Amino acid sequence: MIRLTTTARLARLEAEAGAAAESAREARGAAGEAFGRHVRELYAATDRAERAEATTTEVGAILAQAMRELSAAQQELLLKDIELRRLREELRRGPADGDSLTVLLHHGEPHAVYASREDARADTATHGFPADHVWKRCDERPAAAFTWRCEAFIYSTASNGFHRADTTVPGALGGAA
Repeated sequence: MIRLTTTARLARLEAEAGAAAESAREARGAAGEAFGRHVRELYAATDRAERAEATTTEVGAILAQAMRELSAAQQELLLKDIELRRLREELRRGPADGDSLTVLLHHGEPHAVYASREDARADTATHGFPADHVWKRCDERPAAAFTWRCEAFIYSTASNGFHRADTTVPGALGGAA
């Protein structure tokens, strides 16, 4: 079959081809713009996701540190609670025969009362007395003659009170008894 093409038909086909090419260019341009928008949105979403991930990691580290500190504080509170219970029981029980305490004297005057001699001596270090001082037994001089002096007292249930642990009587002075 033979078909004859006229110039009008060719002109119409050329016009349609030009319109199709223009439409294709516009579609390509619109597709390019849409692709660019989507790429920008993808970059923005990726950036937000990366920032959120970094923030999550940072918050996770802060939370982990807070949990460690909380655990340490809870452990400390537990130990203090145990110590408080022990002290309350000791207070409820009251002193027992043979319990001792130490009175720290400063120039013969009571300064403080301690549960142990070591605690009393540690306190003297806070008041300028050398921490490495070698403590010796006191002689017959009066307590006021000593800057710091530790006196031990022991509880006696027979008398319901504390008495000096060192009950040595000073020797006779000048032959007098």
